[in-house]
Amino acid sequence: MNVSLTKKLENYVQDKLKSGLYTSASEVIREGLRLLQEQEQLRKIKLKALKSEIRKGLDDAKSGRTSSLDINSIKTRGRTLLKRKRNA
Repeated sequence: MNVSLTKKLENYVQDKLKSGLYTSASEVIREGLRLLQEQEQLRKIKLKALKSEIRKGLDDAKSGRTSSLDINSIKTRGRTLLKRKRNA
């Protein structure tokens, strides 16, 4: 297999080799691909959890387990949380 890299990526691989963490360009590329696989797995897990939560919400709605929303209260709570984050 032959892979072409941009100059920026090629320089990144060279920097990794110079750091001594990797002994070959192939090793750097394999590590990157392993990380990509992990990232895809995490996305799948998160998507599955999200779909499960959506399903729960829809089931609750069908069963009448809902409550009314006060949009002003939600906005106030959100603004308070944002303010705390900014001040932290």
